[in-house]
Order: sequence, then structure tokens, then C-alpha cells
Amino acid sequence: MNLQVHLGNLTLSNPIILASGTAGYGREIAPYLDLDRVGAFTLKGLSSTPWVGNPPPRIHETYAGIMNSIGLENKGFDRFFREDLPFLENFQTKIIANIWGKTIEEYSDIAKKMNGLERIDAIEVNVSCPNIEQGGESFSSNGQVLCQLIQNLRQKIQKPLIVKLGPNTDDLNNVLQFMEKEGVDILSVTNTFPALAIDVENQSYIFSRKTAGLSGPAIKPLALKLVYDVIQRTRLPIIGMGGIMKTEDALEYFLIGAQAVALGSVNLIDPSAAVQIIEGIKTYLVQKNIFDINDLIGKVR
Repeated sequence: MNLQVHLGNLTLSNPIILASGTAGYGREIAPYLDLDRVGAFTLKGLSSTPWVGNPPPRIHETYAGIMNSIGLENKGFDRFFREDLPFLENFQTKIIANIWGKTIEEYSDIAKKMNGLERIDAIEVNVSCPNIEQGGESFSSNGQVLCQLIQNLRQKIQKPLIVKLGPNTDDLNNVLQFMEKEGVDILSVTNTFPALAIDVENQSYIFSRKTAGLSGPAIKPLALKLVYDVIQRTRLPIIGMGGIMKTEDALEYFLIGAQAVALGSVNLIDPSAAVQIIEGIKTYLVQKNIFDINDLIGKVR
């Protein structure tokens, strides 16, 4: 049975990826999951310098979902290089670095650093970050600024370049055409959905920044629709993500054409879920008499 998939120049042993921010820098999830069992592991988002993120509370559970307002807190490149990179050398699985910045210059700085690390196999750009040069709106909410950022990063990154699009990407058609033209290798779709929650007892907002990102099974039909829409408009390979909790969820993404999927919220509930989903995919392929996972991808048009 073949589970190997090719996303441009990035080849994965199987199409299951751990999404950024749900498995730390590897050391955090490794006691519960053999990282070599997954096709790839995405690091928690990193910036050049440490970032404290948002004040608590940062997590709020909802019906069929989780809201988070972590605020991109991270240890910065230098501590990652010193503390985590040697640990990651012990694994064969593909490692994807997730990078972000508040300005194009900050993005460029972390991109150059990550591009120089041999152990990093691909770089995913989180464009859902507040752009302080544009008044705090996310980079993905302004198609022109987003294209400027990607054009700049493509010159800095020789490794496979993944762009992670959020649900509110402005001017999607033109953005997708630009991504193809500028040589983006892969798209990951999508990030959390903007959401709001109120503390009724205290008559206040749950989160200090009022809105937060919603993930988990509540968003799966919305994310699946977005992945479908993007697939219709681009030839770039897609990593689908959003609310995948079990094998059947992952199969839905493959059937509409995603070449790989990333698991997010489920890692916080069951850190070993990836292995169960991989085994479930194998069982499904045997039942359907399909030898190669690639023969399943895109069967539902």
C-alpha cells in the first residue's frame, strides 16, 4: 500500500501533518506520539525575537470547538536553535517551520534564518498576523500587501514555500494567481475562524482582545468548503485543515482534492490521534481495494 504523497518538491511518507501550534516544537508531543509515524510535523510559529503573546485567558472551550487567543507567543529563533533543533535531529519525519512577523522586514529576517537550517524541510508562512505597518490588520486581509510579502519571501526561501491562508483572505482569485506566478509551492488552508464569546456571569468579553480564533469540529464544514473553493481556482497542491477529528474527516478532504491534511485541535484532546487516523486510512483503502492514496485524492469533483 502506498501512502506517499508529493506536494511539489516536498515528498511525505504519508499525508498526515501536525498543524502548527498544536504540538509545540516536537519535544512536547513526543512522549505521546512517535513523530516518525506522521508525514510531517509543523513547528509552533516562530519569529526572530521572543514574543509574549496575549494576556490570559487564552483558551475557551465552546460547543464542538476551541477558541484561542494565544497571540503568537513564542521563544524566538535563538532559543529554538539552541534548545529544540538538536532534539529534532533525532527524527526522520519532515519538519515544517511556521514563521511570522509584524512587518515584512521581520518576516524576511526569520525566513532567512530558517532557510539556512538543513533540518528544516519546508517553510510555512502564517499570513494571519497583525501588520503593524498597516494599522494592525492581518496580512491576509489586504491582497496587495500579501502579494508584496510573498514576493519578498520567495527571494529569501529556497526550500519549499507554503503559504497558510486564513478564512478572510482578500481578493482570493488574484492572490491565488499571484502565488502561482511567484513560485509558491504549496498552500495550506485554512487557519482558525474569527469568533466571539461572552462571559454572561461577569457581563464581559471572555478574551481581552474580544475576538479569538475558533477551531475544532465546529468549523469543519466551513473549512472544507474553503478548501474546495481554493482547489477549483489553483493548480497548487493543498494541505487541508480544519476540524479533522477522525479518519472520515481526513478522507473528506482527500476526496475533494487535498493532497495532505493537517491535524490541529484533536492533538490537544488526544496527542496520539494521528496514528489512529493513519491506521484508519489504511483500513479504508483496503476496504475500497485501493492500493495508492493518490488514486483517492480528488475522486469527488
